[in-house]
Amino acid sequence: MATENTSWFSFGQRDMTVFIFVMSLSGLQYAITEVLPEFDVGPLELGVGDFIFIPIVLVLLFRTFWAALAVPMGEVVFEDILLGDFNGLGVIEDLLLVSTCFFFAALLFQDPKNRRQLAAVVLIAEGLNEFIAMFVDIGKVYIGVEELEAVPGLPESILVLEGVDFITQMVITGIIFGVIPALYLYPKLHGKIEPLMGMEPYNGTRGASMVRGFSWKAALSVLIAFPLAFGFAAAEESGFGLNIVWEPEFLDAYGETFIAAPIIVAALVAVVVWQRAKHST
Repeated sequence: MATENTSWFSFGQRDMTVFIFVMSLSGLQYAITEVLPEFDVGPLELGVGDFIFIPIVLVLLFRTFWAALAVPMGEVVFEDILLGDFNGLGVIEDLLLVSTCFFFAALLFQDPKNRRQLAAVVLIAEGLNEFIAMFVDIGKVYIGVEELEAVPGLPESILVLEGVDFITQMVITGIIFGVIPALYLYPKLHGKIEPLMGMEPYNGTRGASMVRGFSWKAALSVLIAFPLAFGFAAAEESGFGLNIVWEPEFLDAYGETFIAAPIIVAALVAVVVWQRAKHST
């Protein structure tokens, strides 16, 4: 069996396998949540943003930057491209924010046996991503590249609308579909799935504080990602040139049943990678 990665940025055959595996499972959950309905509760639209427990648990298990990058890549490949709704400048926002926020949060996870620390890391990963994305949206309205979409029953204020959306997403995605299932799934998979991918499980240090895992470089990467994400998002909204768009409108051509395509493809890729990894160990 291979030894544990010595660097978050090392990239070998095992890292490529992990990258594709995480990307396919992340893409699978993105594709599934895409078809779930939203419900109106007064002026609010409530729906499942993501099954965030799947990608965050995988990132915490494999502990490489490439696993964190594979999370938004799953959405790009198995949702945007396969469903025919790809916007080059638009997807960069998620690539930057999700990968850096997950990377930063996972570094803080120092004690795999500490359930409170696990819960905190999941909330930090989701909360930091949602918080920065909220200000990206606010910025786009204030500079005039995006119009305010008023919600009946709520004040016509971008701060109020984004603040309410942040709270609902943290409750639904962060807690209900984040912390709660992660507290069950991570202990079940820890020490079992990593060896099948040729990696040693991360044992951490019993009783270690999250402060021990704080990285100024990781924090700086999040701070740099914020203005970059805003710049790309604003450029996409303003119709800036040099954009790559892929919109063949598969759903219009083949009907709503075509939405099963990315789900099937992502599941098949995950199974194939899993089987190959098992036979190579």
